[in-house]
Amino acid sequence: MKERQNRLKAIKRIIKGNRVASQEELLGLLIAEGFSVTQATLSRDLKLLKVGKVSEGQTGYYYTLPGDEDRRESEKSYVQDFQRGYVSIEFSNNVGVVRTLTGHANSVALALDNLGMEEILGTIAGDDTVLMVMRGGVAGSIIIDKLREKIPDLEE
Repeated sequence: MKERQNRLKAIKRIIKGNRVASQEELLGLLIAEGFSVTQATLSRDLKLLKVGKVSEGQTGYYYTLPGDEDRRESEKSYVQDFQRGYVSIEFSNNVGVVRTLTGHANSVALALDNLGMEEILGTIAGDDTVLMVMRGGVAGSIIIDKLREKIPDLEE
């Protein structure tokens, strides 16, 4: 996990400090800094960070990070998606089961994946249930606390 977080920080720093025009260029800069990363992993990292491209006029495009306002609006949308489908949550060891309204599991899982909770490794959505896998040693109470930071009126 620490490797990924360090890589994400490096990607942000590189994009903020340079006019990076392609994944290949960014990959080269990361490798030069000592990161061992594949193009597929870099692509997932860019998606996670919501990196976009903006026009530089006639010279092409370069990568950019979303602004704080964009991040707040995006998080607000994910919180609404979560609330719209959420019914209940239960935990067993490093697994959580989120019950949703029928047909809402995908949007609830996507919200959980995008709320920036490092304690969650990932989710698998069914029709009315989301399986949430947490990092080792992370208790359900921590997940609830983190969710309540984003959704104060969350009911278990």
